[in-house]
Amino acid sequence: MHRQLLKLISQNVTLSDNDSDWCRQYFEPVFLPKNKVIEEEKKIPKYLYFIVSGFVRLFHYNDKGDEVTTHINCPPGFITSYFNFINQTKANENLECITDCELLRITKDNLDLLTQQSKAFKDFSILVFQQSLAYNDNRSKELASLTAEQRYRKLIDNYPHILHNVPLQYIASFLGMNPKSLSRIRKEIIK
Repeated sequence: MHRQLLKLISQNVTLSDNDSDWCRQYFEPVFLPKNKVIEEEKKIPKYLYFIVSGFVRLFHYNDKGDEVTTHINCPPGFITSYFNFINQTKANENLECITDCELLRITKDNLDLLTQQSKAFKDFSILVFQQSLAYNDNRSKELASLTAEQRYRKLIDNYPHILHNVPLQYIASFLGMNPKSLSRIRKEIIK
């Protein structure tokens, strides 16, 4: 399972044999079932997850009690409630396996140890968090400026496999629309 993570890291930074060994030591493999909530709101996130296989989402409940999906992640990628994980504060969102998942996870303490021991991991961690910030900034802009159809087309162009693995109500919520609107857009595109 560590091979995918090491491959991703080595595409961005040079890893030594020690770096690879530390990765295997600190990242714990876990297999989690579909619909399993792995981090809960109102609790401090325990882990940063690397997705080897499967799909994971971040969601919260709005003031009406409806689920709002804020992020959907697929392999290879990292996911957690980043701000809360880094600052070890209580999260306002849940992390759930949408499908059966193979994950590697690391605690905040072990991530700190790893980045202290390894310049490569420190550099890579900075890169991941920069990419996360850029992604969230871009996503905010897209939700504000693109039409619902444009957001859907961009999703299917960039991540077509999400459509086959993620329930439509999660996709609709992630795109900032209700499931009926998404169904209408999908029908129009198919015509």
